[in-house]
Amino acid sequence: MAVQGGRPNNRQVVPYLMVSDGRAALDFYEKAFGAKILYEAPMPGMPGIFAQFTIGESYLQLTDLPGREPRGPRSPEALGGTSIVLEMYVDDVDKSFAHAVQLGGTPLLPPTDMFFGDRYCWVGDPWGHVWAMATVKETLNQGEVQRRAEEFMAAMSRNK
Repeated sequence: MAVQGGRPNNRQVVPYLMVSDGRAALDFYEKAFGAKILYEAPMPGMPGIFAQFTIGESYLQLTDLPGREPRGPRSPEALGGTSIVLEMYVDDVDKSFAHAVQLGGTPLLPPTDMFFGDRYCWVGDPWGHVWAMATVKETLNQGEVQRRAEEFMAAMSRNK
């Protein structure tokens, strides 16, 4: 496969995941989320890989060399957490959640019917990235979502 620049020229923001074991991460993403590897190569002169892959219609990149530069990006493992959630829609959120957990993902939020009309969950991958998966259950207008959000937040406040 020819690689044009670093990734396809699609004008999208492309997440670049930092992990401690790139090959194992790609294997997990293939099995858990149906990732398709577009390009994978060893890093010249050092251990580690660089890869480009898709999940659904989204492009992602990955390396297992995070943290080598003093001010460079760090993996969630190195940071002790992450500041982003990678969200995707799936056909059956319950089945997808169970499958990802069976493969080694950490259940963070089990599949739940949410006020915004989706059945929604969070799974942590073995490298500390958080993946949200959702399945649309209802199509709601903005007013209904707002009303439900207010009810949800009020109920959460009462339960504290």
